[in-house]
Amino acid sequence: MVTTIRRIPLFALATGAFLVIAGCRKPAATTNDASDGAPPATKLRVQLNWVAEPEFGGLYAARENGAYAREGLEVELKGGGAGSPVVQLVASGQADFGIAGADDVVTARVRGADVVAIFATFQVSPQGVMVHEEQNVASLADLKSGILALELGLPFGMYLRKKLGFHGVSIVPYDGGVAKFLTDATYAQQCYVTSEPIAVKKRGVRAKVFLGAESGFNPYASMIITRGAMLRDKRDAVRAFVRASADGWKAYLRDPKPANAVMQKLNGAMDAETFAAAAEAQKPLIETDASKAQGLGAMDEARFATLASQLVDLGVIAKAPIASECFTTVLP
Repeated sequence: MVTTIRRIPLFALATGAFLVIAGCRKPAATTNDASDGAPPATKLRVQLNWVAEPEFGGLYAARENGAYAREGLEVELKGGGAGSPVVQLVASGQADFGIAGADDVVTARVRGADVVAIFATFQVSPQGVMVHEEQNVASLADLKSGILALELGLPFGMYLRKKLGFHGVSIVPYDGGVAKFLTDATYAQQCYVTSEPIAVKKRGVRAKVFLGAESGFNPYASMIITRGAMLRDKRDAVRAFVRASADGWKAYLRDPKPANAVMQKLNGAMDAETFAAAAEAQKPLIETDASKAQGLGAMDEARFATLASQLVDLGVIAKAPIASECFTTVLP
């Protein structure tokens, strides 16, 4: 089950043609083949959970700047969209790696899927709630009136409603757009910090964003996952992929422009200005004290244990899995 929150249609223009292009695109750098005496490149498929956007910037950077090729890898980045069955594709071996949230991993393992997180891109979850800047709201606990659009079937919405109550607030289903927010100053809605707030700002409406992490719900996001068999049978390839992906993220965080230009060709619904704004908005959620101390992609057992406990409390899962088995660090 993929629990990624839906984002606005403007950023979700993923036609069948896009998926074919994304899946067939080859690395810019030349990879090794048997004709020059070197071993052939190891081919790997990565299933994304959304269309080409900055949250995958490090992966596109690693492909375009040759980081994957230098590790002897030929990496296919396959675009996704709302409802992409990433966990199932990885668990079944149809994809070598995938992008998913920590709640996806915890839930999948409880249901018997042998998937494991190997790299956590977002140390701070980008999921949040946005309100109009002019509203007198200093925190989500201050939201006492108006309308709030949430996906209550997903852990994020379930957690916020259970913890904060939102008494006096009319809870309505989140519809995946921003049209109502643009026209109603009493309207608040869930968001991705890299998406909806940027979209409404471009239309002259300023939003104040409260991250779910501030209320205590902070699953790692945009994690790279793989299956247990891949770790056992192809650990060297997994290490090479994570090492190159980390290098790609370092390059993207330094300068997102080259990878953004490539991704914009794949995602024409998003202009260069929006790509730049999203890359800037996500940077402090990726580069944190933890990732600076332990390296990009760092993960912590206590974070998984806390999340598993929260999911049990919400009734999403009946029993928490062993936290240490939900992730592994493949690099020394």
